[in-house]
Amino acid sequence: MKTHFASLGLAALIASTELPAQAQDLTPINVSYQPALYWALPFYLATQMEWWAEVGLEPSFTTFPAGAPQIAAAQANDWDVGGTGSVPAVLGAARFGLKTIGITNDESAANALMARREIIEALRADPSSIAGQSILLTTNSTVDYATQACLRMWGVDPSAVEFVNLAQAQIISAVISRNGDIAGVWAPNTYTLQERAESDYLCSGADAGAVVPGALVVRPGFAEESPELVARFLAVYLRGWAWAEANPDEAREMLVDFYSEGGVEISDEAVNAEFDLRPTFDLEEQVGILDRADGQSDVDEWLSSIGSFMADVGTFEENPNVADYIDPSFMSLVMDDPELAAFATLQD
Repeated sequence: MKTHFASLGLAALIASTELPAQAQDLTPINVSYQPALYWALPFYLATQMEWWAEVGLEPSFTTFPAGAPQIAAAQANDWDVGGTGSVPAVLGAARFGLKTIGITNDESAANALMARREIIEALRADPSSIAGQSILLTTNSTVDYATQACLRMWGVDPSAVEFVNLAQAQIISAVISRNGDIAGVWAPNTYTLQERAESDYLCSGADAGAVVPGALVVRPGFAEESPELVARFLAVYLRGWAWAEANPDEAREMLVDFYSEGGVEISDEAVNAEFDLRPTFDLEEQVGILDRADGQSDVDEWLSSIGSFMADVGTFEENPNVADYIDPSFMSLVMDDPELAAFATLQD
């Protein structure tokens, strides 16, 4: 597949990603994410440890409560790069060409349908009995995708349940106040419902065989104008996960602080669950899951399935072509630049 780098010359482009020698070379970049979510931890780590300046970036941050408003803001050029759920990433691709350039984490087990413990055993014994009930969830989201995968697994037509579209914070409040018994939420809200609303897991994306990746994304104009800055952004993000793996105790403490800044208090058990249930990918693994040498890449297959779901539910008319919006070239830029690759993998 041709990329927008072809006319620039790969050698020149790789050279342009070299790390700056002096702090005054910092270039502004606007990073978008959703606060108090596990996959956004590398942004917090990078800020606390001043990694951005080491690759010549001066970030500003724009945060959103969910993916849909985040994608709308990208269309208005309100941010350059960031992380989001796979459903909003595909939505952004279909609507205005948002590029997916990597994966934040595998959150299949962290997007789940939860039910009160007083009714959960009956639902587990006969999942089809969920028909006719109300499910609180955030539509056009990863948990919407996971929930509908669970319904299909049980042979329940989604039209047989009532979906009540609420923001995640509203769902938590509703269930805690006993204004809802079944809810679709993502972590760490799953743990909040377990600990504060007498709820437990009924079905997750992983249970239903639905791979739910988080996406690293870039708006198309910025991708074309500043590919070297996108590569530096990726290197910082990957360094965050490399550091977390090398320093597990400190990383857990930092996650608690990060969540607290976002207004989320999380227990030690929930912190451990976040790290245990949500696999991440290092530089070599990212290149591997984006590799199309044998046809479709893993990421192509994951997001194509999500696009099919979104077309089926009427979010858009046609599933966008993955080759048009999943771009592995930025991750390859990091891998092919010795200095950036060393930075991304803590080998510097």
